Amino acid sequence: VGLLRFGNGDALRPQGWQLDAEGAAMPRLTLDRVRDLETVDFRGGVPLTYGRGDWQFKFGYYHLSSHLGDEFAISHPGSLADRVNYVRDSLVLGASYYPVPVMRIYSEAGYALNATDGAEPWEFQFGTELSQPGATGFRGTPFLALNGHLREEHNFGGDFTAEAGWLWRGIRGQTMRIGAFYFNGKSSQYQTFDNSEEQIGVGFWYDY
Repeated sequence: VGLLRFGNGDALRPQGWQLDAEGAAMPRLTLDRVRDLETVDFRGGVPLTYGRGDWQFKFGYYHLSSHLGDEFAISHPGSLADRVNYVRDSLVLGASYYPVPVMRIYSEAGYALNATDGAEPWEFQFGTELSQPGATGFRGTPFLALNGHLREEHNFGGDFTAEAGWLWRGIRGQTMRIGAFYFNGKSSQYQTFDNSEEQIGVGFWYDY
């Protein structure tokens, strides 16, 4: 959510400075009828972004901590002895660029000033997003997004994510998407950060 902006009000390609606050809880539930909470990651941060022309830049701080679910701990006696206190307190620097209006490329580097229980300081992300810019109207437009995430704790291996589908974008920049996603690599839940996973699914996303 935006807290403070100094710049223009362009919904598609804003120019100037903006200070935001971010926060999320990312749970993992079992798929049986019980729906036990296995793990949950909490993230909060304060990014500062700057846009000029086809370039955007970001500098910020975020805290991430991972927790074992209480229902999983109850149903698996002794699991608390093996839980990890995975924590990252990181500074992040990123940049993105539009080589053409339909394509955005980006990269990001993060360094954890505080890293515990398996977390190592450095991480890197990079990828691309492709979609027709501007308001789409009722018909919408296709989109494709690719992202790589490399982490020092995996000797700079990590994970790969792809999303593709259809999106609708309003005149104020709000976006609704439906589509499929694919994930392969180290776990997206940091309580099990050293496990390898493959995920295939469908999703609905709304960016307000």
